[in-house]
Amino acid sequence: MSLDLTDLRLFVHVAEAPSLTQGARHACLSTAAASARIQQLEAQLGKRLFYRSSRGMALTASGQRLLTHARRVLRQLDHLTHDMAGDDDRAGHLRILANTTAVTELMPAVLGEFLATRPRLTIDLRERLNHEVVRGVEQGSADMGIVAGPIGTAGLERYHFSTDRLVLITAPDHPLAQRQSVVLEDLVEDFHVGLPDTSSLMQFLTRRFEGVGAELKLRVQVSGFEAICRLVAAGVGVGVIPESAALRHRRLMTLALIHIDAPWAVRERSVVVRNAAELPGGGMALIEALMAFGRTDQPPKA
Repeated sequence: MSLDLTDLRLFVHVAEAPSLTQGARHACLSTAAASARIQQLEAQLGKRLFYRSSRGMALTASGQRLLTHARRVLRQLDHLTHDMAGDDDRAGHLRILANTTAVTELMPAVLGEFLATRPRLTIDLRERLNHEVVRGVEQGSADMGIVAGPIGTAGLERYHFSTDRLVLITAPDHPLAQRQSVVLEDLVEDFHVGLPDTSSLMQFLTRRFEGVGAELKLRVQVSGFEAICRLVAAGVGVGVIPESAALRHRRLMTLALIHIDAPWAVRERSVVVRNAAELPGGGMALIEALMAFGRTDQPPKA
């Protein structure tokens, strides 16, 4: 039996989506072509790989087994490509999972210069919750992950590169604007400006409010931290965002920043990998770039 590597990559993309349309997009195929390839792969193996429904694609037991092997094969192929290129860290493909702040704020700042000097290196960057990032690295669906805050990473190599914290931002005339610090219970009566429900930060904050028996009251949800800051400055509501983002946007608009007195507000940012020595081309160089960025991008201490 001879399996096509394009089919294996497509299968992994669909399994991780888990949606035929999204998987096809990641594989740069049309949905119709992707569907035909998956059906051909199932016929070739004589196994049903997915349960199909209106809610998406779910792996069968046979599909789960193939996913384990497919990830291993593709990872080895990436390593082979890297080895054949010698020590060239300017070529290869990296799969990265990261939380909201890393995807929207950190990685764009780091990747500009990093990728500009590595024209043959490609990166697949996807947003996930912290625990999903760790699981993805453990299972091999990602080469590296970027996490923040206290989270178990036993069995993985962890490289701490910076510390940020979540802060409350308000308009200058808000009742809390003159406070030095607040606790979560101080925020339950206010309407918030937040990110979409699918963002890892919004899901994290929702769980924190539920933990004190309250609901995160949302007035409007927008796509990024700059939009949150603009609406908060206009008096639409309050927001909880990373301090690094708040300080950057405060240069252009009038905002009050108030520290949140809670252990979960301190966000230790780290890269997690299975084995740095086995990363595809550019992997170790990217870790070093993140470490260097972290040394120069620390918010000032209160």
